[in-house]
Amino acid sequence: MEIGATYLGNNRCKFTIWAPLLERVELKIVEPEQGLIPMHQDEKGYWQVEVANVFPDTRYFFQWNSDTSRPDPASHYQPDGVHQASAVVDHSRMNWQDGQWQAPDLAGWIIYELHVGTFTPQGTFAAIIPRLPDLKTLGINAIEIMPVSQFPAIATGDTTGFILLLCRIPMADPRD
Repeated sequence: MEIGATYLGNNRCKFTIWAPLLERVELKIVEPEQGLIPMHQDEKGYWQVEVANVFPDTRYFFQWNSDTSRPDPASHYQPDGVHQASAVVDHSRMNWQDGQWQAPDLAGWIIYELHVGTFTPQGTFAAIIPRLPDLKTLGINAIEIMPVSQFPAIATGDTTGFILLLCRIPMADPRD
């Protein structure tokens, strides 16, 4: 079962959250238009709804008890921070080019632990790309990227509120 927002194409999206103890969950669309849509619970505690007229970058929350709104814990994009609305992503727009890639034998891995925020002055995934040949020259053939979880602030070290499945903005933008 895919959790979060799954863009289906043709301006349709399926939203899923696992919340087995809640009695009522609604999808709260906040942008580009506002709306509150009831979700339906299955026997395993997953709440789902498929919605038409939902486009990539549509902003939404999950709402329960008629007054508690929270971002999607399985969000693929939090453009305004971890405490703000989640955004729908159309993953079919990504031009994947790694279909023939095969991992080297594990015994031969030389792993470099790369901290995206400090590896380059820009602190972004895009800024890492021109530096990959430097790592290869060193003999590195595997990279462990850290941290990638979305969190509210780097400078203060405040990690109150984070989303483990999501890359931190501005390190990565799904439109890149």
